[in-house]
Amino acid sequence: MGTLGKAIYTVGFWVRETGQALDRLGCRLQGNYYFQEQLSRHRTLMNVFDKAPFVDRDAFVAPSASVIGDVQVGRGSSIWYGCVLRGHSAVLHGCTVEDEAFVGMGATLLDGVYVEKHAMVAAGALVRQNTRIPCGEVWGGNPAKFLRKLTEEEMAFISQSALNYSNLAQVHAAENGKSFDEIEFEKMLRKKFARRDEEYDSMLGVVRETPPELILPDNVLPNKVPKTA
Repeated sequence: MGTLGKAIYTVGFWVRETGQALDRLGCRLQGNYYFQEQLSRHRTLMNVFDKAPFVDRDAFVAPSASVIGDVQVGRGSSIWYGCVLRGHSAVLHGCTVEDEAFVGMGATLLDGVYVEKHAMVAAGALVRQNTRIPCGEVWGGNPAKFLRKLTEEEMAFISQSALNYSNLAQVHAAENGKSFDEIEFEKMLRKKFARRDEEYDSMLGVVRETPPELILPDNVLPNKVPKTA
């Protein structure tokens, strides 16, 4: 990108940032009435009246996800693309899920549900109000009920999956946090070398057969400080 292109991009960036800041200011001035707007603008984090979401600074929330209302996202958590977490009328509704618990796709947890560490809720399950799912148990069905005990290998898999999601979330957070110049520069590098560095690939569990001479050095990006051990 030439000097003129960079200047145009920078001006456009600050115009958009200024517009978003003015939009937020206008929403605050409108008070509760700004929810009546017909035009829907995506906000990753959104208040519902006086209820605001809290997201730990070490958590990852994908740009296309929505965290709305009285929701707390703790350290090491990851909210992925297209997910919707709401404090009211949601799939995870007024419930508690401990660390290293597993909730399958499409499951619904109602008010007062408590999922203990190393417990598993099967995909598509409906867990009724005030149900406690103990450590080491699998619950499934509609309504959900106890199915069986988890094996030691399955509990180890859940723990490893939680670590994998945490590591992958860091990769995605880094990708989404890159500047325009970094993205454009890496596009050029991928065309030339058709690969990522080993650390990136290992995070994704990808093994590529690449000649050693194509491995990129740490200082390949301008003004980027090399990583220390």
